Amino acid sequence: MSIVLGLLTFVLILVSLFLVLIVLMQKSKDGGMGAALGGGAAEAAFGADTTNVLSKSTIYASVLFFVLAFGLYLGRIYERSHANAAAGNALPTIAAPATPAPAPAAAAPAAGAAAAGAGAGVAGAAIVGSALPAAALAWERS
Repeated sequence: MSIVLGLLTFVLILVSLFLVLIVLMQKSKDGGMGAALGGGAAEAAFGADTTNVLSKSTIYASVLFFVLAFGLYLGRIYERSHANAAAGNALPTIAAPATPAPAPAAAAPAAGAAAAGAGAGVAGAAIVGSALPAAALAWERS
């Protein structure tokens, strides 16, 4: 399936380049980019019926572009859903420990340090002794 999607992607790129060139070859009403990049060459190649040929080519190329793009979209969805079904689960399995690891015991603050910052020392000791993750500890301290 991925080979077909790769080939269709290559065809989509070719169609998009062709579509860009066809649009640039068309003559604009004021003679802008179309006249500078090939408006005269298109008239020499297709004759008096240039606008009709280029406009029909633009229509066909744009329809082909959108059909290919939509087909590739559906193909990639099909490929992804079958890849998940082949793996057995739609979600990946992650091994996590059943119980949190014990936090290391902190040394009790010295009497002088506790007296200097009575409120902060008690709160800091309570936080260090708890089993909160480091991110929660950092958030709680600020």
